[in-house]
Amino acid sequence: MNKVYPSAKEALQGVVADGQTVAVGGFGLCGIPEALIAALRDSGVKNLTCISNNAGVDGFGLGQLLETRQIRKMISSYVGENKEFERQYLAGELELEFTPQGTLAEKLRAGGAGIPAFFTATGVGTIVADGKEIREFNGQQYVMEEALVPDVSLVKAYKADRSGNLVFRKTARNFNPNVAMAGKITIVEVEEIVETGSLDPDDVHLPGIYVHRIVLNAQPEKRIEQRTVRSS
Repeated sequence: MNKVYPSAKEALQGVVADGQTVAVGGFGLCGIPEALIAALRDSGVKNLTCISNNAGVDGFGLGQLLETRQIRKMISSYVGENKEFERQYLAGELELEFTPQGTLAEKLRAGGAGIPAFFTATGVGTIVADGKEIREFNGQQYVMEEALVPDVSLVKAYKADRSGNLVFRKTARNFNPNVAMAGKITIVEVEEIVETGSLDPDDVHLPGIYVHRIVLNAQPEKRIEQRTVRSS
C-alpha cells in the first residue's frame, strides 16, 4: 500500500469532513504539522473539535483555524500566547475543555493502546473532576478520565520510511507519538522520506502500523524562523 502522497492537500482528501474530531501534534510552535494545518484550513471544513496541547499563536498553527472560525471546540491544556483563542473563549464563541497536560497525553496514549479509560489523582477536588467518576484506591481518591480517539490525527515527524515508520527530532517528539497512536486515520508530515528497510529498527520511535498517509514538507524550520522575525 502506497502511504506517500504528493501534497498535504491530497493527503487530506477523502479523510476530513465537517464536525470531525482532529488531534494535532506539537507543543507551542515546536513539532507542529504546519503544512497539514494549512491544508486543513484551505479545505474549508468547519465545526471541528481540535485536540492539541495548545492552539499555536495568532495566525500560525491552529491559530489560523481559529481566525477562520473552523474550530467549534478545543480540548487542550493551555491557551498560551494566542489572543484570539482567549478572546473567542471569553466571548462564548468557542467551547473549551481544559485538561491537565499529563492527563491529555495519557488520554491520547490510552486511545492508541485500546484502553477506554483510566484513573488518575490529577484534578481530584477541582473542577476538572466535576461530573466524573471518583474511586478510592489504597486510601487515595482518583478521577476517571476517558481516552481520546480522534477521527483524524495530524502529526509532524523528522523522517519516515515508505511504510510509515517514524523518527522524531529532539523536543519535536512531544505530543506527536501519542497523537499518531490515537487517530483512526493518521497523516504525517515529514522532512525526509527514505526507503523501507533503511532505518535501523532501534532508531524508530513509532512503528508504521499507526500511520496511514505521509507527505513531504522539507523546510518547516525556515518558515517558523521567518514568522518569528516578522513578529518581532
